[in-house]
Amino acid sequence: MRFHELGGPEVLRLEDVEVGEPGPGELRLRVDAIGLNRAEVLFRSGVYIEQPREFPAGLGAEAAGVVEAVGPDVTGFEPGQQVSVVPAFSMNDYNVYAERAIVPAAAVVHRPEGVDAVTGAAVWMPYVTAYGALIEAGGMRAGDTVVVTAASSSVGLAAIQVANRVGAVPVATTRTAAKKEQLLKAGAAEVIVTDEESVSERVRAITGGRGARFVFDAVAGPGVVELFDVVAPEGTLFIYGALSGEPTPYPGLAAGMPAVSMRTYLLFETTRNEQRLRRAEAFIGAGLRSGDFRPVVDRVFDLADIAEAHRYLESNAQVGKIVVTVGH
Repeated sequence: MRFHELGGPEVLRLEDVEVGEPGPGELRLRVDAIGLNRAEVLFRSGVYIEQPREFPAGLGAEAAGVVEAVGPDVTGFEPGQQVSVVPAFSMNDYNVYAERAIVPAAAVVHRPEGVDAVTGAAVWMPYVTAYGALIEAGGMRAGDTVVVTAASSSVGLAAIQVANRVGAVPVATTRTAAKKEQLLKAGAAEVIVTDEESVSERVRAITGGRGARFVFDAVAGPGVVELFDVVAPEGTLFIYGALSGEPTPYPGLAAGMPAVSMRTYLLFETTRNEQRLRRAEAFIGAGLRSGDFRPVVDRVFDLADIAEAHRYLESNAQVGKIVVTVGH
């Protein structure tokens, strides 16, 4: 799948391209399923943290498949193994919206036994994002309260499950009441409907006035002022997305300079560090085997319907992950 200009889903084109052989440090995969992420919509539209270097350009950084060929100097992989690709590279260098793809071996993890291709394409980006921020960077532990915004997204749902696994208390926020019951069933200890309730008042009530040790925010923009206010002393407001599209203020000075950290978090902090990625792989693999981690897949599309899958992703109607399957 390639696009020859920036734009909406209509610019996506399926084309025949020679795949070639993997080079040093690379693998060639038969792609069976692809996990869709907001980053791909932004990259296609020209509003991501990086721009396409040239056209035609490709998309995709998360997939599940089978190793077909191993490049020189690569160890730990062999043809026939079931694996997943974790977002750890620029889409200017590699992409996985394809029947076959060359990917860096450093971005590939072995798929736990019993995890099918659709699940294998739905698990790593959400769970590594939540793990990397809250546990690797934040040190979340039992008893901590974490407020999760955009909680019905794949990352939001993963954060709820990660919090529950370590004994923390996940508090989900959602704009309307439409998804409240789904979030409670997904494991949220409390759900705050932001169109109807004050986030600040509810979080203070839930935490006995202390505030949350963590806020895990995908929205950014003006709303961080209220979120900053609910962080407990020495707690952290993590911003891992910018769904609002609006400028994001720093509230610390106006709030009287409390002992609160506000920082951005990018998945690459974990996936481009071999030791952190191995720890994430072990943590997430254990959660999958125990049944504590259950990736939520909202809808599955075929690769031929990739434009329609992108339209659905942009609708924000989904609860959980959108996956595209690849016929061979």
